[in-house]
Amino acid sequence: MAGSNALVDAELLKACRSGDPGAFEELVRRTQHRVYALAYRLVGDRGEAEDVAQEAYLRVFRSLGGFRQEARFETWLHRIVVNAALSHLRRRGRFGDLVRDAGTDPEPPPAPPAQDRAVDRDLIRRALEELPAGSRTTLVLYEMYGLSCREIGEELGVSEGAVKVRLHRARRRLKEAIHGASEHAV
Repeated sequence: MAGSNALVDAELLKACRSGDPGAFEELVRRTQHRVYALAYRLVGDRGEAEDVAQEAYLRVFRSLGGFRQEARFETWLHRIVVNAALSHLRRRGRFGDLVRDAGTDPEPPPAPPAQDRAVDRDLIRRALEELPAGSRTTLVLYEMYGLSCREIGEELGVSEGAVKVRLHRARRRLKEAIHGASEHAV
C-alpha cells in the first residue's frame, strides 16, 4: 500500500460514511488489486486470498465510521488486511510455526545481501510459497510492507526479539530455496 498518491481521498470516505453504496464500490475498485496482492502474499493461496480480501472489506465496511483519519486510509486498510489474513491462518491451523519458530537463536538478522544479478520474480514467488506461513508472513510484512520488528510483534502478539529471529530464519530459508532452484536451472 506504499506510494505517495492516496488511492482513497477524503471525499470518497465521506460518501462511504454517508451510506452511498456506489462510493463503497468505488473504494473497493480503487483498492482491490493491492488488497488481494497483500492477502495472497500472506496466505499463499489464490482462493484463500480472495476469502481474506472479502473478510477485510467486510471489516472495513463495518468499521469505516470509526476510522479517525489519524493515519492514511491505505495504512488503516493494510492493517485490516493483515489482521484478516492472520485470523484466517489461525482458523486454518496454518499458523503454528509462528509459535514453534520462537527458538532461542539470539543472533539478529543480517542486513539483506547485495544482489549481483537480478533474480527471476517467479523464482522468488515460488521460494516464498515454500516458506511456512508464519515465516512468510513475517518476511512479507517486514520486507515488502516496511513494518518494523516492533510493529510486526504487536500484530502477531510476540516479542520484537522473536520477530528478529523469525526474519533471520525466513531470509535464510528463502536464500537456500532460491540458491537451490537456481542451481537446478543451470
